[in-house]
Amino acid sequence: MKDDKVALELTKQESIVLMAFLLRFRDKDFLAIEDEAEAQILWDLCAMLEDKLPELLDPRWSDLLAAARKTVADSSDW
Repeated sequence: MKDDKVALELTKQESIVLMAFLLRFRDKDFLAIEDEAEAQILWDLCAMLEDKLPELLDPRWSDLLAAARKTVADSSDW
């Protein structure tokens, strides 16, 4: 795996719940949890990412976050 990629595994059921959640956000441009399964998926994703992102413990976290946001925003087609 390349250093600039992070892979996460989801079950089919987790993927369905997450997709419905994301589609609702995309369609309404508003994010709201409507079911406890959606909250569980978000917590699970956070846990998976914590294992993959040693940067979370970096004292320069704020700077890393700002740079990441800029990179993502600059690559977006908004």
